[in-house]
Amino acid sequence: MAPKVFIDGEAGTTGLQIRERLEGRRDIELVSIDAGKRKDADERKRLLNAVDAVILCLPDEAAREAVALIENDAVKVIDASTAHRVAEGWTYGFAEMAKEQRGKIAAAKRISNPGCYPTGFIALVRPLVEAGIAPRDWPLSVNAVSGYSGGGKAMIAEFEDEASPNFTRVPYRIYAMAQQHKHVPEMKAYAGLARGPIFQPSVGRYYKGMIVEVPLPLWALPRKPRPADVHAELTQFYEGERFVTVASLEEAAALKTLDPERLNDTNEMKLYVFGHEAEARLVAVLDNLGKGASGAAVQNLNIALGLEETAGL
Repeated sequence: MAPKVFIDGEAGTTGLQIRERLEGRRDIELVSIDAGKRKDADERKRLLNAVDAVILCLPDEAAREAVALIENDAVKVIDASTAHRVAEGWTYGFAEMAKEQRGKIAAAKRISNPGCYPTGFIALVRPLVEAGIAPRDWPLSVNAVSGYSGGGKAMIAEFEDEASPNFTRVPYRIYAMAQQHKHVPEMKAYAGLARGPIFQPSVGRYYKGMIVEVPLPLWALPRKPRPADVHAELTQFYEGERFVTVASLEEAAALKTLDPERLNDTNEMKLYVFGHEAEARLVAVLDNLGKGASGAAVQNLNIALGLEETAGL
């Protein structure tokens, strides 16, 4: 019998994308709440406890409330909100960030789906911290731009709905200037840092796609590595991975520009090392709704249920 899966919050941006990836699969049974009972707390609680796996696509507080409703110890939960990303008892759902991470996800009952920005940052930084190239207490910064879908329905309306009171035609804007963005704790925790990076997020006037950048002054690092050393470490770390790849130095050198939408509609993330002997510009490209959200959730679901990891991806 195929395992049953319930998406709590399937009408939201991430929920809809996850449903699209799961529909039509024969190795799972997708369960939905009746449209007329969406506000029926008893029916929702019944479904949360009647399936093999739940994917939460809810605001943080609603996600915590949903977890509290689950009394069946056999139910596996994948939370796409930020509510449990650094919470005790939850396993971080970035399968490629460590060799043992897939095993932890497979054994876990509570899995937190990574944030889109942290996925790129951790992918670039963690291997370098583990290798001793970047010290744990190094003052890192991360500059990133995302499509406006990352802000959910409110931000989508801001950029698409001319009837919205917040509608705007700006091509690009920065935000979270107070350095208190909720993604920073997971960046710090899972990159293995002693302190969080300076985070400089921005949103562009396009629907989805993302670039995450980490500048490295190689001349100032204790080991004074070269770009080739950084590239070699990343390449070795992700060797054999299906969804996280590293561009060759030749491919990176040949590029004149980099499009944040180039990996849209995939669960892939590609890493690049640009620069010269004294300075490096590390870049991750991914779909903020793919590897940064729905794709990662489906990948985690597959691992948690013992299914083919690439199914639906």
